[in-house]
Amino acid sequence: MNAEKLKTILGEHANWLRGNVGKKADLTGADLTGADLTGANLTVANLTRANLTVANLTRANLTGADLTGANLTGADLVEANLTGADLTGDDLTGADLTGANLTGADLVGANLTGADLTGADLAWATIWPGWKIERIAK
Repeated sequence: MNAEKLKTILGEHANWLRGNVGKKADLTGADLTGADLTGANLTVANLTRANLTVANLTRANLTGADLTGANLTGADLVEANLTGADLTGDDLTGADLTGANLTGADLVGANLTGADLTGADLAWATIWPGWKIERIAK
């Protein structure tokens, strides 16, 4: 996806979140390889099956976003807010989730091989059907 189209989608999404004219971001299956989404507000956006390989999502707000089946291989998610996000079946191989908020996130079937979860908040995250992490000792 080209940068101009992505900028338009993010702008419309921001307007929609504020209750203005706009629309919810639907990036289903989008190729966002290497995209710079630093600080982007993608609250409740649809990113199902999106390719976010090596994308920069540092401090992005992905609260309640649907990332089911997304490819986040090598993505930078440092301090990203993924509260309540659906990461079911995602490939997070080598992703940097340092300091990310994954409270209540669904990680069932996610590949976390080599992912850096240093300082990540995984409270109430689901990592296996029926398994919730109550809290992580700091």
